[in-house]
Amino acid sequence: MTSIPSKAVRIDRQGGPEELKLVEVTVGDPGPGEIRIRHHAIGLNYIDVYQRDGTYKLPVPLQLGMEGAGVIEAVGEGVVHLKAGDRAAYTGQPPGSYCEVRVMPAKQVCRLPDSISFETGAAMMLKGMTAEYLLLRALPQGGLEPGDFVLFHAAAGGVGLIACQWAKALGLKLIGTAGSPEKCKLALENGAAHAINYRTEDFAARVKEITGGAMVKVVYDSVGKDTFDKSLDCLRPFGLMVSFGNASGPVPPIAPGVLAAKGSLYLTRQTLFTHIATRESTQAMADALFAVVESGQVKIHIDQRFALAEVQQAHRALEARRTTGCTVLLP
Repeated sequence: MTSIPSKAVRIDRQGGPEELKLVEVTVGDPGPGEIRIRHHAIGLNYIDVYQRDGTYKLPVPLQLGMEGAGVIEAVGEGVVHLKAGDRAAYTGQPPGSYCEVRVMPAKQVCRLPDSISFETGAAMMLKGMTAEYLLLRALPQGGLEPGDFVLFHAAAGGVGLIACQWAKALGLKLIGTAGSPEKCKLALENGAAHAINYRTEDFAARVKEITGGAMVKVVYDSVGKDTFDKSLDCLRPFGLMVSFGNASGPVPPIAPGVLAAKGSLYLTRQTLFTHIATRESTQAMADALFAVVESGQVKIHIDQRFALAEVQQAHRALEARRTTGCTVLLP
């Protein structure tokens, strides 16, 4: 039985960034359907904050982290799509990527093309596959066509900058919101057709102005409480409200009659982990992401790097909205 030492970040109770502790653990051999991976880079995501602070209730002690990239060290029985020595990247359940080495289920781990670096792989899997399902799967009635307007909140964040570029590649006119002039400029530089500073502008009024009163077919919203109600006002009749996060807090309960009054709207609350529940869907989404990145149509911006031991600082920066693009932890 192999026993490999590894540094890992663990919380023993949910709370603030100070609960993140760097500890020594041991890692064994992969069982059936599992792999052991040695990380070269680890992705940081807002879901990590939700799991740390108790927004999402999980059993403790808990090792955090939802994505990473590195080299496969060993594969368990029944794993055929990966082998020892493969470069690989993943996002998926259960949490645990904040470490040097881990054993995990193989079905959500994909071979990483040689042309994509470990840092890029770690930074893009959760955010890039989220952008993939939003723009290609979470679609309004009748779908999206080139020239259609969509509204995307937090357009200068990790998912947002990927979505800006991918939307442009699809011919969509993405209207992005962000919280500063610098972030708005970043969204525009990455393919947003328009950018709105939600701190200084009424984004619903600006959307009406930009679209000539037609409004948008779909709103993609990971901000939550602060943007939800006004986002409904940005939709045309039969439009789709896609809630996929709650950075400002959970959305309060909504009466279905509100959707009727605002134009027979559709509402969905999406999560990536439903989309990547099978090996086949995970690989299909990863293939689409790899292709658009390798083509150069989507560039992954890694704007912050922290050592694994600096994970508390990384979480504080993310929560204070001091980050743009993607952030990686380096073991």
